[in-house]
Amino acid sequence: MPREKGRKVVATNRRARHDYTILDTYEAGIALTGTEVKSLRAGRVSLVDAFAQVEDGEVYLHGMHIPEYTHGTWTNHEPRRKRKLLLHRMEINRLVGKVRESGLTLVPLSVYFSNGWAKIELGLARGKKAYDKRQTLARRDAEREISRALGRRGKGMA
Repeated sequence: MPREKGRKVVATNRRARHDYTILDTYEAGIALTGTEVKSLRAGRVSLVDAFAQVEDGEVYLHGMHIPEYTHGTWTNHEPRRKRKLLLHRMEINRLVGKVRESGLTLVPLSVYFSNGWAKIELGLARGKKAYDKRQTLARRDAEREISRALGRRGKGMA
């Protein structure tokens, strides 16, 4: 069977962009079992409570929920197990420095297949305060109103 081309997004963590300010993003591979890959290809994954941590010089993803494969047998996987992320040593060292030094966290932003390989987009993030979230929502609403007004004006309605 030919390998699929391009990028197919399986799931995104929209809540992460609301709750955190994303400073930098990294692409990492995920070490998965066969039934996990089949569940992912079926589009069944949740990033709601997921986060990444550096442990013993390796990066692990905690809390990502991949439901058991429906046609799996006794070889099925545990849905919320700790999964190893595949990054270059230089990237891991850079992440360790930034996470320890400035109190940042690693948050998964999306899970996707890139040329047939399961990948995850990690965001180096700083938590937002409640007033930051309100400012972001107000700014988004203002931009939406401006674009609507320009659209009406362009159509000669205003």
